[in-house]
Amino acid sequence: MKPRLQDLEKSLDIASNEVRMIGIKGMGGAGKTTLARAVFDKILVHFEAKSFVENVREVSKASLSGLLSLQRKILTDLLNDQGKNVDSVHEGTKMLKTKLRGRKVLVVLDDVDHKEQLEALAGDLNWFKPGSRIIITTRDEQVLIAHRVERIRDVSLLSHEEAIGLFSRHAFGKDLPIQEYEKESQQVVQYAAGLPLTIKVLGSFLCGKDKLEWGSALARLKRIPLKETLEKLELSYESLEDDYKEIFLDVACILKGWEKNKAISMLESCGFQAIIGLRVLEQRSLITFYGNYGSLYLGMHDHIEEMGKNIVRRLHPDEPNKHSRLWMQEEIENVLDTDLGSESTRCIRLRLTPNIALESLGNMKNLRCLIVDHKYEGKDRDDLVKIDEVGQYFPNALRYLNWQYYPHGCLPKTFQANNLVELHMPNSRIEQLWVGGKVLKKLKSITLSRSKLKTLDLGVTPNLVRLDLSFCRNLVELHVPVGCLKRLTYLNLEQCKRLKFVSFIKDLESLENLNVSGLDLKEFQNIILCHSNSNLQQLYFGGNDIENLSSSIENLHKLVLLFFDRCHKLKSLPGSICSLHYLSFLSLVDCGIEELPEDIGQLEYLEVLDLTRSKIKHLPDSICKLKHLRVLILDGCKVCKLPEDVGQIDSLHTLDLRSTKIRDVPSSICKLKHLKELQLSNCSGLKKLPENLGELECLVMLDLRSTKIRDVPSSICKLKHLEYLDLSDCSGLEKLPENLGDLECLYTLNLRSTKIRDVPSSICKLKHLEYLNLSDCSGLEKLPENLGDLECFIH
Repeated sequence: MKPRLQDLEKSLDIASNEVRMIGIKGMGGAGKTTLARAVFDKILVHFEAKSFVENVREVSKASLSGLLSLQRKILTDLLNDQGKNVDSVHEGTKMLKTKLRGRKVLVVLDDVDHKEQLEALAGDLNWFKPGSRIIITTRDEQVLIAHRVERIRDVSLLSHEEAIGLFSRHAFGKDLPIQEYEKESQQVVQYAAGLPLTIKVLGSFLCGKDKLEWGSALARLKRIPLKETLEKLELSYESLEDDYKEIFLDVACILKGWEKNKAISMLESCGFQAIIGLRVLEQRSLITFYGNYGSLYLGMHDHIEEMGKNIVRRLHPDEPNKHSRLWMQEEIENVLDTDLGSESTRCIRLRLTPNIALESLGNMKNLRCLIVDHKYEGKDRDDLVKIDEVGQYFPNALRYLNWQYYPHGCLPKTFQANNLVELHMPNSRIEQLWVGGKVLKKLKSITLSRSKLKTLDLGVTPNLVRLDLSFCRNLVELHVPVGCLKRLTYLNLEQCKRLKFVSFIKDLESLENLNVSGLDLKEFQNIILCHSNSNLQQLYFGGNDIENLSSSIENLHKLVLLFFDRCHKLKSLPGSICSLHYLSFLSLVDCGIEELPEDIGQLEYLEVLDLTRSKIKHLPDSICKLKHLRVLILDGCKVCKLPEDVGQIDSLHTLDLRSTKIRDVPSSICKLKHLKELQLSNCSGLKKLPENLGELECLVMLDLRSTKIRDVPSSICKLKHLEYLDLSDCSGLEKLPENLGDLECLYTLNLRSTKIRDVPSSICKLKHLEYLNLSDCSGLEKLPENLGDLECFIH
């Protein structure tokens, strides 16, 4: 509780004289009420009056006078029984609004789930005397947002050590498990996955039981979810609108762990408003998103996943053919083998195995989503499919079809696909998608990347929005009638080397993302680059033999991302590229580019400039005007120096100068207050660093490997956020700054193959140091005596 209390107390800031509302949000059973009660008890002495209002959701819904009873409690607690005679919610609201201004109060409103409750109990900051604090706990973040609560804290689940401690106190009455029950205790804590409610319930249940009873209880948990926890969690589900319930069940049973955009695509294919739906689930603490660098994935606590699956299974626990979603392979095979498929099934995710019988899919008349995982584990995937026309059993209700490694040359004639919205079949054996002239008006997305596709008639998909045919190396023809594909926004033809005619691209008026990397486009570049009023935002044009770019590239005025990777014959960029004012990402990796336009500083929104292994020798001074540039990569270039005013690039956080011919680093670099990564490895001509390097206050990574530097400026010890320092193979380096121990966040220090003779004793102050490499330091004679003080040291 201590670290959570400290975090909450920062938001409360008792010393401040302003009125503050603080929200505590989290999933059911996460400890919101416990945390609110703890902070309430700790700080109540600072207030003239106090009120802890429990179960707001439950009480307000229990009867017509529920809200009124809560108002009476607050008035009674804070104003000495003045609320007893209040007869209506309107009167209670009026009295709270006018009477509370005279007392500095502490109020906790626990388990709020509607904005109306807050409007009746704590409508506005103006209701309260300066210095008052109102704490609100809820599962639904949107309630807090709608009430303009600015300070919202998430309840973090328990770490493994915290969970063991809590469980032990309930199961054994002490802080650690009894030795003979240690293994079983670890299993319980692993099952609870950091949820305090589950830990307390199981700890209390197992208290005093013998080993046999423990074993029985653990075995039962693997089969039957813990009822008390699921009932608590299910309250969040029950309050959802029907379509959000369906989205939740899809995530719990099918989509957990999916990349966010792919999950949205699947859900939208099935007719749901996925973006707002997932946001609602996130606000209700039913799902989370995790990941970095633009790739977010759907997460869900194990117990919430269990709860969702339990909702699907409980009405017919022994009849999986009546479940709305099927995800357990054993149950799926049983349903299919016994031909018990029914109209109840909406979604199914199965793994293709030898001799699996798919005929029963035809009985699933309402099946909207079919996902086939084709894991052949070293076997020839053809051996897993014994049915000649496996696809003939696709129900016509299908809206989303996902089958990697589909084994047939085309989709079956019997599959009408009238409702199909998304077709995802990468790595398939499809040569021709379908035979005949059926028009698929609902189809919006086709992915056939790395398939055997030879030809495709796009005249039958008039409403297509997304088409991915990347790495279809057998593709020779796309039939695109004039006027079709007016809605297409995404087209990926990367490495379709046999495709020769792409003139239709100039007519794709809605196109936003185009990848034609690896195509022979010498004669077609003007088709790509001469769009008038183009909507193109992303253009991947790499691996082509183009030698010059048309100045008409300026017509792509909405362009945000531009890739010319591996265009070895491209020597220069037209000056007109500098008029692309929205351009934020420019990649010229492995290009023949020898110089940048002098006016490149006009690209005011450019964030990433990647010149890796290009032929660039000189950077124009105007590059220092790129105020939004975050990443500059010159790895492997022939650049000899940086502009003197490089420190003016205010937003720069990554500067990669590896393997360049840089001889010195301008002192102005130390003005880059947001720089986090500075990479100078293999700069064989670099002999010294700026003395004021310590002014890079945000620097996290400094890589000086294989440079000629002789010493490290002492100012480096001011880098309070530095985590990674690599000085390996710096053959001229003989000593380190004495105050090296001031680098309080350092966890990696590599000094391999240097000439240092001693290690400063202050190194023992590096409490987070995990890795220290001193191999091949031939001049090193001894280490500090107190090296054992490195408490996090691993290697």
